[in-house]
Amino acid sequence: MTTENETRPLILASASPRRRELLALTGLAFQVAPAQVDETPLPDESPEAFVRRISWDKAETVAGQRSPGMVVAADTIVVDEGRILGKPADAAEARQMLQALRGRSHRVLTAVSVIDPRSGNRLPDLACTDVPMREYGDQEIEGYIASGDPFDKAGAYAIQHAGFRPVNGLRGCYANVMGLPLCHLARTLRRLSVTLPRDVPQACQAHTGYDCPVYQDVLEGRL
Repeated sequence: MTTENETRPLILASASPRRRELLALTGLAFQVAPAQVDETPLPDESPEAFVRRISWDKAETVAGQRSPGMVVAADTIVVDEGRILGKPADAAEARQMLQALRGRSHRVLTAVSVIDPRSGNRLPDLACTDVPMREYGDQEIEGYIASGDPFDKAGAYAIQHAGFRPVNGLRGCYANVMGLPLCHLARTLRRLSVTLPRDVPQACQAHTGYDCPVYQDVLEGRL
C-alpha cells in the first residue's frame, strides 16, 4: 500500500536549524521553505491566539507558493506572566530576560499547523510546557551571552545548550521548548494518514537524553 508520505513531499516552513534537527528524528523526508511573515502582536491578542496566528500565517504562506507538498509550520514563544518574550535584540536585552527568568517558572507555547493543499485539510495543534529555571549566576549569564547563543532564541535561552543548561526539573515536553513538539506533530500527521517511519517518542528521548513523562498523554490526546 502506498502511503501519503511516499508520494508527496513534506515541506517545513521554517529556517530554524532546531526544527530541522527535530523533524529529522521522525524519519520523514522533507524539504525546507522558510516563511517570512509579520510577527507583530495585535492589540489585546493573547499569547495563545498570537502563536496560533503566526503559525498559520507561516503555513499558509508556504502552501500558497509550493505544491503539492504537505506543509508543516510552527511558532514558539516564551511567556512570562502573560508577557511574550521574543528574541533579544542585543546583549542588554538578553541579560534582562535571563535575569528575569532565573529561579522561576514560565511557559513555552508552540503552535503547530499542518496544511494539505491537495485535500484541503488544515489541522492545528498547540503545546504548552511549564519551564522551571535554575538559579544561575550573573557570571554564567555573561558567559552565555558571550557565546552568542541567546540571540536567535525566544526568551534568550536554549534548553539544550550543553554549557549553560538553564532549566532544572522539567516535567513536560522537552522538544516543545526546543521549538517543535514532536508528539503533537506525530498525532496531527497520523490524522492525515502520514505513516511515521520511526518511533517518535523513542527517537526524541534518545536524541535529547530526556526521559519524557508526558508523551503517552500527548499521543492519546490528553495533553
